[in-house]
Amino acid sequence: MITLSTIYYYPAKSMRGIQTTCAEVAERGLLHDRRWMLVDREGTFITQRQHPSLARVSLHPAPGGWQIQAPAMPLLSIRVPDEDAQTGTVTIWRDEVAVQHAGDEAADWFSRYTGVPGVQLVYMPDMTRRRVDGHYADKGEIVSFADGFPFLLISTASLADLNNRMQTPLPMSRFRPNLVVDGCTAFDEDGWKRIRVGGLTFRLVKPCSRCKVTTVDQLTAETGKEPLKTLASYRRWDNEVWFGMNLVHEQTGELHTGSEVEVLE
Repeated sequence: MITLSTIYYYPAKSMRGIQTTCAEVAERGLLHDRRWMLVDREGTFITQRQHPSLARVSLHPAPGGWQIQAPAMPLLSIRVPDEDAQTGTVTIWRDEVAVQHAGDEAADWFSRYTGVPGVQLVYMPDMTRRRVDGHYADKGEIVSFADGFPFLLISTASLADLNNRMQTPLPMSRFRPNLVVDGCTAFDEDGWKRIRVGGLTFRLVKPCSRCKVTTVDQLTAETGKEPLKTLASYRRWDNEVWFGMNLVHEQTGELHTGSEVEVLE
C-alpha cells in the first residue's frame, strides 16, 4: 500500500521548511505555505539561487504571527500585515503580484543578514490571485509564492534510487517537497495522472525541473555539484533535469500522514 509519509510546508519562499503530521489544504495549497517572500529593491524575488544562506532562516508559528531565526541574528517577530500596511507589486518569474510589506524592522533584519541593502519581506494577502499556468490548470487555480504549482510530491523510493547512485546520500529536505509518499517503486509517480490522498484528490500535471537550489545543503547552506551532477546522468531530457511531480489539488480539506495514496489514473 502506498501511503503519505511526510508533509512539509515552507512559510517563506526559499527558507527552511516545517515538517508536520497533518495540514490544512487551502485554496492556494497547504495553509501558510510560501505566503512570505524576500524581494530586492527592484521588487524581484530573491531565493537560495542567489543567496544560499536563506536555507538557514527559519519561521516558526508564534502567538499573533511568526518568529524568524537565523545564525548570529536576533530573534525577529512579525505579524501578518494589517489592511493599512504598505502595498506594492513584485515580480516572481513572469508574474506581477500584489503584496503587502512586512515593515522596516523586517527589511533591516534581512538586509543585515543577506548583506543586500534595500531588501523587503513581503506577504501575499488573501485578495491576491496568482494563477497557476493555464497550460496545466484550466480551472482558475491559484498558487502562493511557490515557483508555479501548489504541491510537489516525491516518493521515498525515488530518493533511494538517487542515493544508491551517489557517494554521499542526501536527505529528502534537499528537494523541498510538500508531500512524500512511501510504498511505491522508484519513479512510479512519473506515470501517475490523478491520485487520492485520504479524502482529497490531486492532479499530477508535470514533472518538476530541478535547479541549483538542490545543491544547497539545507542545514549548513554549503553548496556543491550534487545532486544535479548525478541526476543529469539519468534524469535529463528536454534540456532539463527532472525529479518529483507537480500537483494541483481538486478540493480543500485536511491531510494526515499515514493516509493511503490511491492511484486513480
